[in-house]
Amino acid sequence: MTTTTPAFETLRYAVDQGVATITLHRPEKLNAFTPQMADELISAFDATDADDSVRAVIVTGEGRAFCAGADLGTGGATFDYEKRYGTQPGAVRRDNGGRVTLRIFRSLKPVIGAINGAAVGIGLTLQLPMDIRIASTDAKFGLVFARRGITPEAGSAWFLSRVVGISSALEWVATGRLFSAQEALERGLVRSVHAPDQLLPAAQALAREIADNAAPVSVAMARQMIWRMAGAAHPMEAHRLDSRALQSRGSSRDAKEGIASFLEKRPARFPDRVSQDLPDFLDWRGEPEFQ
Repeated sequence: MTTTTPAFETLRYAVDQGVATITLHRPEKLNAFTPQMADELISAFDATDADDSVRAVIVTGEGRAFCAGADLGTGGATFDYEKRYGTQPGAVRRDNGGRVTLRIFRSLKPVIGAINGAAVGIGLTLQLPMDIRIASTDAKFGLVFARRGITPEAGSAWFLSRVVGISSALEWVATGRLFSAQEALERGLVRSVHAPDQLLPAAQALAREIADNAAPVSVAMARQMIWRMAGAAHPMEAHRLDSRALQSRGSSRDAKEGIASFLEKRPARFPDRVSQDLPDFLDWRGEPEFQ
């Protein structure tokens, strides 16, 4: 499958041996989040989903920060949508952070966050739909919304407590304080903490473990199944979905190859592709309308 590498202004995008790396790239602004960055991140995840050569995605930041939050260059109008965008009174405009996190949520490729520095506001909530988060010892985190007179965004009222639990979520949101990578590790926000020069190698090692060993269609389906069932009312919903998915994959070329490679004690060469072999019993790429 031939793909074209997309060009961005606020990001750097590269694919190497099945691993796509998306780097937030406004280092002079500590990678502060803008509407353009939101649009480009959505396009970047469209690109990773469309490229069958991509087996895993790493997201990191350039320079000293991962993302120091929203760009506050417009001052008090930053979050005043009527002034900034001409939104009509009473109308609801979609939060740009939420547009991005919902796109990451829908990703068909596993996503690893390599948090290299300051991650504040959207710099933290942006990470929540990523599957694995690792951090540099230089990283600092903060859900500072209450200290700016606003509320959490980017779907974090759904994601945050599922990642770290209600108590930690409410403490961090209510205080708005900064906290260390070590505290993020202890509370379950990140998987591991690394010396700065070892952060990307650690992320790449995780990505390689996926890219070199796992069937892409199986990973795409499993990722969506686990995230979607995080909000299920009863395990029976997961049982119904599991049953259909297992039956679908059980007769696939990938399943035959996976078993054969195990019995023959050789690496698997999975033939199925995310772009064309997802079953049709679920809309793997869809999301509800915003109303």
